[in-house]
Formats: sequence, C-alpha cells, structure tokens
Amino acid sequence: MKQHHNNSTSPKRVAILVDTSTTWGRNLIVGIHRYSRERGNWELLVEPRGLEQRRWLPPGWKGDGVIARVGFLELAKSLKRLKLPVVNVSAITLPRVDFPRVISDQVAAAGLAAEHLLARGFRSFGYFSQLELEYVAEHQRAFAQALRRSGHDCQVFAVPALGESEPTWNLDMKRLAAWLHAQPKPLAVFTWTSSNARDLIYACQRAGLAVPEQVAVLSGSDDELLCEVTPVPISAIKLDSEQIGYRAAEQLDRMMKRPARISFEEILIAPRGVVERRSTDTLALSDAAMVKALRFIREDPSQEMGVADVARCAGLSRRALELRFQQLIGRSPAAEIRRVRIDHAIHLLRHTNLSVATVAERSGFSSAEYMASVFRAQGQTAPLKFRNKK
Repeated sequence: MKQHHNNSTSPKRVAILVDTSTTWGRNLIVGIHRYSRERGNWELLVEPRGLEQRRWLPPGWKGDGVIARVGFLELAKSLKRLKLPVVNVSAITLPRVDFPRVISDQVAAAGLAAEHLLARGFRSFGYFSQLELEYVAEHQRAFAQALRRSGHDCQVFAVPALGESEPTWNLDMKRLAAWLHAQPKPLAVFTWTSSNARDLIYACQRAGLAVPEQVAVLSGSDDELLCEVTPVPISAIKLDSEQIGYRAAEQLDRMMKRPARISFEEILIAPRGVVERRSTDTLALSDAAMVKALRFIREDPSQEMGVADVARCAGLSRRALELRFQQLIGRSPAAEIRRVRIDHAIHLLRHTNLSVATVAERSGFSSAEYMASVFRAQGQTAPLKFRNKK
C-alpha cells in the first residue's frame, strides 16, 4: 500500500539516504536540491551520516520517494516494503536489487586516471584494491585494461575491506611498504578512495619513498578535506556527484509522476576531470640525481636554498644540474624553486589564516613585498586575492 500523505498540489516529500561526511555525498545532495528548486520545491529529508553509518528512514516516515546509496541488503528490503519510487546512487551491486540507478561511470574514470598518469611519463603502475568488493574490482580491471591498451601492466595490492568501502584500520603498513618498495620506480598507484590514497602516502613515508618523485598517488574520488590534510596533498578524479544527484532527482520525479512505468534503468555520469595536487605533480624520472634534487626543493620550501645547494644535494655540478633540469622537465632549477614556493604560498593563503608575512616566510620569501613581486613576475594575481577567493 502506497504511503501518500499529501494531495497532488502539496510538495513531494523525498528522503535522501546518503552520507553527508564526504564531498561526494554533500555535492550529490546539492544536485538533488538544485533539481528540487527548479522543478518542484520538494520537502527533503536529509540527516547527518558518516560514510560507513547504516542509513535508515526514521520510523513512521511517510513520503513520496527516496534517493539512496543502497549499499546493504537490509536497506534494500526495507525500501522495497515501502512500495515507493526509489533511485539508487550506489555502485554496489546487490543480488535481486533492481532499483533504477544513477552512478559514476567508473570505466571512464579509470581511463581518465590512466591517461593522466601516462601523460606524466609513468611506465610502472599499481592499484591498491580491496578484497570482496566487486565494484572496486571493476574499477581495478578498468584501470588495468586502459593501461593494457597502451602496452603496460598493472600490479595489484589488495587488503580486506571494512564495511562497504574502507580498508581495515589494522592495515599492515609494513606489508604495503614492502610491496611499494618491490615495484619498479618511478611508480604510479591508483586507488578507489581518498582514504586509500592517504594510507598509501603514509606507507611511502614509512618506506622512505618520495611522493610523487618515486611513487605518485592518485585517488579515484575527490574528498577535498582528506585530500588536502595529508602530508602530500592528493590528486584525485573529480566525480560529478552533483550531476548524479540532479539526474537521480530527475529520474525520481518521472517515477513519482508515473509509478506504473517504473523499470530498471542505469544512467552513467562521466567524471569531470582530474584535480591535480602534489601527489602526481611530477614527471616520471628514473634519474636518481634528479629525484634527489626535486625532493630537496619540495621537502621544505621555507629553507634557504639556491641552485648550488640543490646541485650539492644531487651530487652534480651546477652546470650538469642546469642541463638535466632543462632536458627532463623543461625549466631551470631556479624556476622550479620559484614554482614550488609560489604553489606552497597559494596553498597556505587558501587553507590557513596565517598572515601574508608569515606565509611569505614559510614559503621561502624574504618578505611579503618580495613575495608579491615574484607573484607579479610570474603572471600571478596578487597574493591577497588568493585569500579573498577562499
């Protein structure tokens, strides 16, 4: 029996059962809200939920439709019992669960990841996977197939999953570090989530491997907070979850208007692109001296350093260092020092409340005025404008 509480002129009541703790979930809700504002001004039920928290409708809730991340059978069964239109936004495939689905095109996302890493010159690849999760395995296979088309193999490191998508908290970092050490360098590793990518970066630190110079790390989704708070900010595939939300709302609207026509349908939404942060901001280099030089420049932009210091760290003469930089990355060591310092300053301006003078000091500039002059010389906007864009 359908639980219609209202008449045809009342706003539709729609429950949204997705996590609110990630960028993906929040943007999906934004997309649903945008459709609602444009087409119907629905009454939306949204409750704060973590990624691995089980999502349920409140007892006695009566409404017209549901958009849900249907990740476990108990939820699927309870939604079936409602006899209401339901749109699923989860990539998880469950037996005998056939709600219409709007999800990310993971094959396209994996292809985009392969393209991004190949363009940076990587020829050694890995995938950090999770056992017993078919949708992660599909992501892994799509990445491997994209690489195979370019003539490259992909090594896999898999761990048990906790819940629907997270690795277990007792992840064996020593074993992961040993696997990373055993792969040919430079290595590029792709993975399902930002938390997986975070664990890869911590494992690299334990193994003494430089990110991104020896191991580049790319996340399959862009959780902005997690990607920014790691020691090396994480590059990620930007999934278009706002568009997923919008299209899911569009599908639900059709189903609420014509419930007799409900049938299984799957809509795939292409990713928006790659958000490049420091974890892939490199060119794959097998030149050990260049890896040392780049690592020295990036490790602490605030330190006093000149080209002679970089050459000494790399074990090269200044002239040899200049030649290798031009040949391998197309700019001088001095230009790379400026680029890294400017990038670090922009990051601090956008993500901290430090004074401009402190930002200048922590980015290796002698004063705020000198930092501003370097920004202008590089064609950048004034430092304060980056803070105003926060």
